[in-house]
Amino acid sequence: MSYQSYLDADPVIVTAALAGGVHGKEANPNLPETPDELGAAAAAAEQAGASIVHLHARQDSGERAFSTARFQEVTDAVREQTDNIVVQHSTGGTGAPIETRLQPLRTDPAPEMASLDMGPLNRYDHLTTENTVADVNRVYDEMAERGIKPEMEIFNDGHLNEVHGLLDRRELADPVYGTLIFGPGTLTPPRPRNFLNAIDNLPDGALFNTLGFGRHQLPFATMGILFGGHVRVGLEDNVYYREGELAQSNAQLVERVADIAETLGRPVATPEQAREILNL
Repeated sequence: MSYQSYLDADPVIVTAALAGGVHGKEANPNLPETPDELGAAAAAAEQAGASIVHLHARQDSGERAFSTARFQEVTDAVREQTDNIVVQHSTGGTGAPIETRLQPLRTDPAPEMASLDMGPLNRYDHLTTENTVADVNRVYDEMAERGIKPEMEIFNDGHLNEVHGLLDRRELADPVYGTLIFGPGTLTPPRPRNFLNAIDNLPDGALFNTLGFGRHQLPFATMGILFGGHVRVGLEDNVYYREGELAQSNAQLVERVADIAETLGRPVATPEQAREILNL
């Protein structure tokens, strides 16, 4: 993928990350938490232009849930309320053991896609997600057994080395798909030159998704569109629409980036187009 994809007006896949597992309604009261709320948010995001929905699950208390049963409730609600959207489950989880993080892969049916963290990172003041090479292999192998497409989450440049390492150890189905993530802490610093370097260090033929945290969501999504990538937006990564103004919904964030893509001449991919592009 490159600037040529922009010139060729290739479709843009928009992923809606609805809620995450970190902040809740205290950060933005419009953030969905229950299965029904997540189903309704997914439907609205699909209507606004999202072709993939990235899902986490919450307990009734609002705290993060990992169990297969809770993910089943969430994914059932999403499938019931949406038309055709691609379902992608998270396998992330700061401080959670790897066996716990495998639970979201075991719903029936399996999600078409799931996230695969490519290495360690720090979260907050005192938590580290290890994501050892053995962990990456373990999560990937269960995905392969269940026919789930990995969305490799690349939180910093060192994780690009791990992507190449995984390709040396395993045979991934084409196209390889990774999300380039920019933000604070151990994430890649959100500077345009770092974005270009990350693209240059992807494996040949890989497709990329673009994720900027907080105020960086909109400019990095726009760069992703211009440089031939796909984009992820949503309240998981950014609770604001603009400085000082909370977003009204995930759909509002999806609609804005879809409008930008269309304005720049790249049509927004339908779910079926996304499946074709990603070989799901």
